[in-house]
Order: sequence, then C-alpha cells, then structure tokens
Amino acid sequence: MSLPDLDPNSSLTLRKAAMRDVNVMLELIAFWAKKGVMLPKTTDVMFTQIRDFYLLETQDGGIAGTVGLHVLWHDLGEVRSLAIHPNFQGQGLGRQLVLGVEAEARGLGIPRLFAWTLEPDFFVRCGYTLISIDELPPKVYKEYNKSAMMKAIGVA
Repeated sequence: MSLPDLDPNSSLTLRKAAMRDVNVMLELIAFWAKKGVMLPKTTDVMFTQIRDFYLLETQDGGIAGTVGLHVLWHDLGEVRSLAIHPNFQGQGLGRQLVLGVEAEARGLGIPRLFAWTLEPDFFVRCGYTLISIDELPPKVYKEYNKSAMMKAIGVA
C-alpha cells in the first residue's frame, strides 16, 4: 500500500477528525498494519468512533498523523490508533499526539489511560508501564494479543 507523498517540512494543524477523513485515516493505519506494527481498523469502526479522533493535517490537506481517545469508563480511557505518516517519523509527533489525548482525558476527569500496542517501547518512552490484562476491566481485554500499557495521568 502506498501513501500520498507529503512534504515533511509542511506546517501542521491539529484538528478533530471528520467523516471526510475516514478513508485517508484507514489508509494510514493500514500502511502500518501491513508492516505488522499496528492492527487495522474497519470502516464501520472508524465511522462510529470518528468523534474519538484527532488529526495532524498538512497545509495542503494531507494527513500526517492520527490518534484517538476512547472513553471506556469513569476512570479509564484508551489511546487508539496512533499513526504517523512515514514522511513525518522521528519528529516527536507521536509523543505530541499522546500528550494531547492525555490532556483531554485529564480535562474530562479520567485518571488512567491505557493502550494496546505492538510497539511497547514507544509507550514506555511516553511514561506508560506494561501491565497484565488482569488489571483491566473484563470488557476491555477482548483484544489481548498485544501488550497493554498503562499510565496514571491524574485529573484536572
């Protein structure tokens, strides 16, 4: 799968995702899924959960990155589908997106975030700790084929 060639020097804007973005988001996620570093998302999941997602958009409308914050319970949220376009790798954008959803979770009063990941080292660098799935509510660990990472972020 090939992605559109984006200018890595383009200025970026963070914004909420919209329905018009779903196909491009799915392409970016599928690109990394084919490389075995994340799981793919389905079109129906993306449409029903679009309100969870943020994008980094280039000045010409390209998608440089995406991340979702999914609220699971009063005290637990999930960092979802973090993906950065290959032209923007190594610039700290993934970390910035994670910090952004942490700030949103804090503002909502959610004290803990977790992430299912095939790249646990990235989340360790962001302050997350590898946990046992037993530390998650039963409704959450249906996808236990990845590493579960947790971080207590406090609340505002």
